[in-house]
Amino acid sequence: MIPSHMDMGIITPLVAYSVSCVGSALGLLSTERARNSTGAQSHWWLVVAAVAIGGMGIWVMHFTAMLGTWMGTNVAYDVPLTLLSMVVAIVVVGVGLFVVSRSDPNRLGPLAAGGVFTGVGVAAMHYTGMSAVTIGARVSYDIPIVLLSVLIAVVAATAALWATMNIRGPLAVVGAALVMGLAVTGMHYTGMAAMKVVVDQRAPLIVGNSQELITSLIIGVIAVCVIIIFLLVLTASSKEFEDDAELLDRVIRRSGWRES
Repeated sequence: MIPSHMDMGIITPLVAYSVSCVGSALGLLSTERARNSTGAQSHWWLVVAAVAIGGMGIWVMHFTAMLGTWMGTNVAYDVPLTLLSMVVAIVVVGVGLFVVSRSDPNRLGPLAAGGVFTGVGVAAMHYTGMSAVTIGARVSYDIPIVLLSVLIAVVAATAALWATMNIRGPLAVVGAALVMGLAVTGMHYTGMAAMKVVVDQRAPLIVGNSQELITSLIIGVIAVCVIIIFLLVLTASSKEFEDDAELLDRVIRRSGWRES
C-alpha cells in the first residue's frame, strides 16, 4: 500500500505547508539582515537563516506532515536518526547559504553548486527521516519517483538560494516564501509517493511514544523560530542604522536646520 497522508484530513498538509512558508519567510528576512550586515554579524544571520529554513521550513514541515500519515500499522521513530535528520537539514541549508553569499548573487556557477548540494542534502534529510521510522512492515521505494523527488529538491533549493540573495521587501518575501513552501512540501509528498508499505501481520505491534517525541521536537523548533522573530523585530543591522541616519540627515536638511 501507499501510505495515506489524509489520516487527519486536509488539515495536516495545510499546516505542513504553512509551517514551511513561515520558516522560509523567516529565513529570507534573516538573509536580508545578513546582506545588510558585515563580519561576524553577517555570519550569524546566515546561521539564523539556516535554522529557520532548514529547521522549520523543511524539518518541521516533514514531521508535521508525517503526523497525518497512516501506514497501515503503528509506527515509532528512532530518536538518534530523527535528530540527525534535523541536523542534516540545517547544515545543508547553511552550507548552501554560505556558498552563494560569498559570490555574486547572479553568478550561475556558485548558485548551481549550492543548489545541487543543498537539494541533495534536503532529499537526504527526507530519507534519513524516513529511515527513522520503525514499523512492522516491509518498506520499498519506487526509484524513478525517488529520483524525481531529488530533482524537485535540487530545483527548489536552487530557487530558494537565489531568492535568499535577491529578494527584498515584505511583499517579495511573502511571495517567495509561498513558492518555497510549495516546492518543499511538494518534494516531501513526492518522496512519500515513492514509498510502498506491505504490513507484516505476524510482526509484533509497535508501541512507543512517537507522537509525543515528534510533537515535542516540533514545538522546540517552533519556539526557536519565535525567538528568531523577536531577533528580527528587536535588532537592526548596520545598514538599517545607516539608512535611519541618512533619513534623519535629509529631514534636518529639508527643515533648514544646520549646526552652528
